Amino acid sequence: MACGKRRPPLPPIEHVPQRTESLSGIQRGNQVILSWPAPLRNAPSSSVQSIRRIDVYRLAERPTEPLGLTEEEFSNRATLVGSVSFAEIQSGGETLTYVDTLELAGQPTRLRYALRYVNVANQRAAFSNFLLIEPAARVAEPPTITAEEESEIAVTIRWKPPAKNIDGSTPVNLLGYNIYRTTRSEPGSGQTPLNSAPITETSFADKNFRFGQEYSYLVRSVSLGTGGAPVESLNSNTISVAPRDVYPPSAPTAPSLAAAPGRISIFFPANPERDVVGYNIYRSTDPDLPKERWTKLNAALLTRTTYQDETVESGKKYYYYLTAIDSTGNVSQPSEVVSETAP
Repeated sequence: MACGKRRPPLPPIEHVPQRTESLSGIQRGNQVILSWPAPLRNAPSSSVQSIRRIDVYRLAERPTEPLGLTEEEFSNRATLVGSVSFAEIQSGGETLTYVDTLELAGQPTRLRYALRYVNVANQRAAFSNFLLIEPAARVAEPPTITAEEESEIAVTIRWKPPAKNIDGSTPVNLLGYNIYRTTRSEPGSGQTPLNSAPITETSFADKNFRFGQEYSYLVRSVSLGTGGAPVESLNSNTISVAPRDVYPPSAPTAPSLAAAPGRISIFFPANPERDVVGYNIYRSTDPDLPKERWTKLNAALLTRTTYQDETVESGKKYYYYLTAIDSTGNVSQPSEVVSETAP
């Protein structure tokens, strides 16, 4: 008969996820946006599969109350304001967020937040670190984007300033604006403003863009918050832009010609535009012939700034002009016409 093999006893498996100690948050308009790292998927003591939800707690305090508070005191006084579900945890990426929408009455208040993981057996982990925020009530409403303009060098966004603060008060508590841009091809875009500091104008020219890319823009007002810290508004409306390159290059500089027996050499400087991909060279023996009827000498787009015309006849006078072509096929105006007689 076989007998069982004795092994050392195993320690009990910890089913309650460990607490997070990296809870942070900001005020934006009438919302407090909490964020913290998602639980590690490969850590047994904080296994995602064992988590049922993450509960978020809030305690409203007077700003003059002592900062020190025990977990037991917080548990007895705090209110459960919401939860992050298992599905949200699964799809939340590396960082999880919770948005707490406030009703700001204008009275000075200090909010203390904490969260705790709850497993499938409804067992609760210890509270996270405490996050303290003193929200400002006089925060400007978001602006309203009213127009966008496109040019060869910029996408310009224009907006209407907010009329009041989120609590209905005036004058508007406004330091300036932050502009944000997102693109489909850059998943992490839109996290930091395009401007390095809040701007006071009601327009912004985005010169760092690419033709053929689709962009979405939004603007946030910036107000002076509690303690002098800047506080952004909620998002403005969003406007989407897909700028197209319909702008031809400038006309090339008139070429220089050098005649030799059996050929005429053509030299010209490169165009200043970075998206120019080549040139076409046209020739005629009749300067009055409409330019669309002149003979194109190069079979393929010319990528160099020199060309040898070896199909000339001695004693004949030849006229030449150039056009530049960019990467999207836009064709420049003709260069100045130059001429030379083959020796």
